[in-house]
Amino acid sequence: MLISLGAVSARAADLGTECCADLESRIAELEATVARKGNRRVTLEVSGLINQALLGWDDEAESNVYVVTNDNARTRLRFVGAGNITSDWQAGYRLELGIRTANSKVVNQLRTFGLRDDTLDIRDSVWFLKSKRYGTLFVGSTFPSFTNIADSNVTQTDWFAKYGAVENSGLSMFLRSARNGALSRTLTWRRIVGAGGDQPGETQRGFEQIKYVSPAWNGFTAAATLVVDDFWDATLRYRGEIAGLDIAAGIGYLDLVPGSRSVGVCALNRFVNSGDASKCRQASGSVSVRHEATGMFLNLGFGLTIEGVLEDTRRFVNTGVDDGELFWSGQVGLERKINALGKSTIYGELYLYNGGAPTGIPVLPGDPLNPTGLGFWTVWQSDMDVIGGGFAQGIDAAAMIVYLSYRHVSGDVTLRQLQGLAATGPIAGAPIDDLDLVLSGAIINF
Repeated sequence: MLISLGAVSARAADLGTECCADLESRIAELEATVARKGNRRVTLEVSGLINQALLGWDDEAESNVYVVTNDNARTRLRFVGAGNITSDWQAGYRLELGIRTANSKVVNQLRTFGLRDDTLDIRDSVWFLKSKRYGTLFVGSTFPSFTNIADSNVTQTDWFAKYGAVENSGLSMFLRSARNGALSRTLTWRRIVGAGGDQPGETQRGFEQIKYVSPAWNGFTAAATLVVDDFWDATLRYRGEIAGLDIAAGIGYLDLVPGSRSVGVCALNRFVNSGDASKCRQASGSVSVRHEATGMFLNLGFGLTIEGVLEDTRRFVNTGVDDGELFWSGQVGLERKINALGKSTIYGELYLYNGGAPTGIPVLPGDPLNPTGLGFWTVWQSDMDVIGGGFAQGIDAAAMIVYLSYRHVSGDVTLRQLQGLAATGPIAGAPIDDLDLVLSGAIINF
């Protein structure tokens, strides 16, 4: 009897040893395949998104289809973490890398081969101190508070069709002359819309900055940014629900500091020396409202840029050129869950832009848009209208949105001939063909 009990005990011990050894081996194997943190005090969260699409275009003389990264919400990888200092104070960090492969904002008719950019850009590299009572202070390279202030959005269109930043959907396409159908090698659609290619509702990013964001109060949040030696901004946003309406809204102001090195906020700082860069300023705002019961929604936005630097340059001195750029934009549609997959969205949109001399890029001799084919000309007045619509289907089980959007782009360009360094020569129109764009793809968050 004692011998039997001893044998059973020995076998149990052997099984226990084998079991634990196997378990420890499996744990070691698992640890070797997972990401590790440097310490146990600060959290680490890895997330991001993939947003790839097909971009089809037709400029009335040529058409094609590209595989692109949708720059409305570019593919990215994000690392975020924080550690609690006290019950009120927290310190943390955010590192986000954008991935540019055939960026939908920069492809054009001439880039039919070698479209891949294959570069990483630093979207965020900041540390922060956060207080529930006093707000959050950010230090590093990130987006100013003014960013996307003209694109408040409570619907799925925010991921693939920003209504205040239409340049993201294929507007690096070169203009095509309506006179002879020839392709300009100088001007693109987004270069006749000012601020160096950015919409008047957008701002610069990536520069070293200090940003403050207040705690939320009844849905309102205030923020301000100082980008050293460049510009400062201030914004007020709202996010909440009122009487069954889901609402997001924002309004902001931006001002360049004297001697700014920015090249994205006011275009002419890139090309000419300004006597008073502080005259360059922006004001933008937007509101997005969705009725929860019916799913009907309305998005409205505007952006105004005043480039007072035009008054202080030899190119435009005493010429009377319009120094303002203004756009109005909006989307109207229906978003609700009509199937088990997720929310369905259908919408129409309109974007209206009117600008003066938004770009310092000259129209060279021989360019199809050059009215005489001789001499150097500059953009004197530009207008662009975009009308479109689309559909999106959310797939909640895969954190996915499948989308299709269409935009018809039309516009007018007026040029003035440069005489020396001043735009004081003849004024002439440069008629351009329309552009059709179709963007269809999917975004997956992880």
